[in-house]
Formats: sequence, structure tokens, C-alpha cells
Amino acid sequence: MTKRSPFKYFKTSSEIIRLAVMMYVRFPLSLRNVEDLLHERGVDVSHETVRFWWHHFGPMFAGEIRKRRIEGMKSSRWRWHLDEMFVKINGEQHYLWRAVDHEGKVLESFVTKTRDKKAALKFLRKALKKHGRADVLVTDKLRSYGAALKDLGMTDRQETGRWLNNRTENSHLPFRRRERAMQRFRRMRSLQKFAAVHASVSNHFNQERSLSSRDIFKTNRTAALAEWRGLCAG
Repeated sequence: MTKRSPFKYFKTSSEIIRLAVMMYVRFPLSLRNVEDLLHERGVDVSHETVRFWWHHFGPMFAGEIRKRRIEGMKSSRWRWHLDEMFVKINGEQHYLWRAVDHEGKVLESFVTKTRDKKAALKFLRKALKKHGRADVLVTDKLRSYGAALKDLGMTDRQETGRWLNNRTENSHLPFRRRERAMQRFRRMRSLQKFAAVHASVSNHFNQERSLSSRDIFKTNRTAALAEWRGLCAG
């Protein structure tokens, strides 16, 4: 049975929809910024249309990227870096827990109202169920991690240190830039949804350009863009 294309009942071409979603998620742009950029390219759509595309197709694209990555990510089980970000929703402080592998790829994002043992345990169980057990878990000195890892029988895999977690601290920066452009979030659900999609898209286009030559970077960038254009092709 042939899988139905998710773009079937949309008048706009799939190429334009993918471009709009990529610009909105990947770069620190507002919905109206994306509308203006598309207008410069001869595409007349409103920012509300871009919003609908992002809500409808964003999780779909992210899910396909994540599925492809998980299938071949055994190397990512070597070392994970765990940390939590402070995020305000309607003036109330929440916590965005994030797991990053040794290459800087975001493995998991999880939003909670607290950062106690219960929240850490829920976050770790979700990450372990999806990605398997890592050999080393690098954390800060938050006691919640130690208590949660003790319940999971993984205390011997925990490492803490002043500079050991710089990898995950640096991985927060793209999300912080995106958060400022969106003027923060209104609901936990919208934060969780955007964090998950943003992580997958960032992973897909993150080529670590400082670690490779210009020619290799250009080749990898072209391959990533070509793969993006083929997402959900049906």
C-alpha cells in the first residue's frame, strides 16, 4: 500500500513548505520575518499560514530526522552531557532538561516545573528508553542527578567536574537565541514541542564547520539540505 503524501491537500508546493519551516525553526526569525523573506522570493503567504505549516509539519519533519538518526547512533552511547536550562513561561520559572552526546547533538529535551529527583528520574528514563544506556553521564553537581542515577543503578557511570560539561552549556546557545526571537513561550506544551523540533533540525544542519575543511563542510551542508528536501516525500 502506497503511503499518502502529507502535502496532498495543500495548494502550496512541498518545497515552499519545507523552506518556510526550516527558516522558522533553524534561524532566529519571527513568523513575519519568514513571511517577508518568502515574499522576496515571490511567494505570497501570511505569517498565520507559516504558523500553521510549522505546527503541522514541524513535528513530522523532526520525527523523520530523529528516526533516521536513532537507527545509526550507537556511537552516541559513549558519553552524554546532561544539564537543565532555566526557562520562563508567563513569568513562572520552568526547567528544560537536555541530554547532549559527545558530538554536541541534542538527544533529548524535556520540560518540567521542578528540578528535583522525580523530574530528573522522569527525564533520564525517557532518554534511556529512546536511546539506550550511555557509558558515561556527565552532569553538574545537582543532587537530583545522583539520586535519580542511584535508583537506575547507574551511579558508577556519573562524572562531575567544573569544566566537563562545557559541551552541553555551549549547545544551549542556539536555543537561547531562538527563545529571544520568539519573545519566550506561553505554555509548557508549546515549549516542549518547539524544543524537540528545534533539537532535531539543529542536529541535522549542525556540521561542526570549525572541525573540517571548507570543501568537506560544503559537501556535508549540501547533503544535509538535499536530505531535508526529501523529508516526508511519500
